[in-house]
Amino acid sequence: MTPFPHLEAGVLESAGKAIRQRFPGLSPQLGLILGSGWSTVVDSFLELDSCDAHAIPGLGRSTVAGHTGKVIVAESHGIQTLIFKGRRHWYEGEGWLPVVLPIYLLKSLGAQGVLLTNASGGIRPDLKPGALILIRDHLNLMGDHPLRGPHQTLWGNRFPDMTHIYNSIWNDLITAVSRGLNLTLTDGIYAAVSGPSYETPAETRMLAQIGADIVGMSTVPEAIMARASGLKVAALSCVTNTAAGLSSASLSHDEVLAVLQNSGDQVRHLLDGVWKKLSTSTLFTGGAS
Repeated sequence: MTPFPHLEAGVLESAGKAIRQRFPGLSPQLGLILGSGWSTVVDSFLELDSCDAHAIPGLGRSTVAGHTGKVIVAESHGIQTLIFKGRRHWYEGEGWLPVVLPIYLLKSLGAQGVLLTNASGGIRPDLKPGALILIRDHLNLMGDHPLRGPHQTLWGNRFPDMTHIYNSIWNDLITAVSRGLNLTLTDGIYAAVSGPSYETPAETRMLAQIGADIVGMSTVPEAIMARASGLKVAALSCVTNTAAGLSSASLSHDEVLAVLQNSGDQVRHLLDGVWKKLSTSTLFTGGAS
């Protein structure tokens, strides 16, 4: 028995079999994982089918408000997309399986890329609630790593290169779409911490000193696994609060959800524009690396 049975190939394959049985003929080109408050993004897609996440072995039920827990087969501008409406988190205490299983499913189903989304706390002074951030790099400060343990070849090389974890061509495309829509989109470095408590003021100062622009409790594990398995990765964040110690306001999850609800139109238009641009791009058709 390995110390990480939740990532054994047999367990993952059982989940893959289950999703194929639930959605016969499923062949997504892209994946989309929606973080806290991002659920309204699905309104920019045509929903073809869906199921509760807990119907897929290993995903289970989310214990976090704002994470609906649905797996949706959808389409936008001719691109079939597998959407995870709500994600699982490391701090929920159920190991890495529910956190990284969506990446395995996307890879096994033949998807070529995944867009990750999240809510974050703003550290850089110019990043106020409502700001949209394109993540260009990250700091893994979660105290663990999803690839730790016995190596499984299905995740790629034992020591995957993370130099270009967030695909630069995809990032340029997203930036171009935002400009065309007159949306303010800046880029930044995302620090992932384990949670579930928010950072202390001292931790916020430390994060700023080591180069973090925003902070949150997700995304990095999925990005690591996606990059390791050969998927192209992009990630968007919405700043929903100022990080601890940078304002007099107290932090709450309700505030996170409220800010993203107010930003709903912006993020829906942005993702619709991105999928429209991708439908005529060579990024996922072999013409670009």
